[in-house]
Amino acid sequence: DYKETVKWYRKATEQGLNVAQSNLGTMYYNGHGVHQDYKEAAKLWINAAEQGNSDAQYNLGVIYKQGKGVLQDYVMAHMFFNIASISGDKDAVEDRDIVTNLMTPSQLEKAQGLAREWMRTH
Repeated sequence: DYKETVKWYRKATEQGLNVAQSNLGTMYYNGHGVHQDYKEAAKLWINAAEQGNSDAQYNLGVIYKQGKGVLQDYVMAHMFFNIASISGDKDAVEDRDIVTNLMTPSQLEKAQGLAREWMRTH
């Protein structure tokens, strides 16, 4: 029952659990138990990503690549795929490489700098 799952994820999210934040973001992204809301998914994933959740980091890469809930931004997509790959997400490596082929050298340099800064501050 998706609605019951959402209820429990919300309670856990209020306690600051990053796995619950990430999972609730996925519920919003897919519209399971809630109205589909890409912006709400992005907000939840950012909170979870800041706490080191690699699934949320990967999902942020996906939505920045797609432009769902956020403006399409290959620099940000690359940054989050890179961070997720450093956190151990295997799919992120492949997706980072795909996005790299869509970027200019200056965009790539910016993305790498942002990823380094993120890793220093989170």
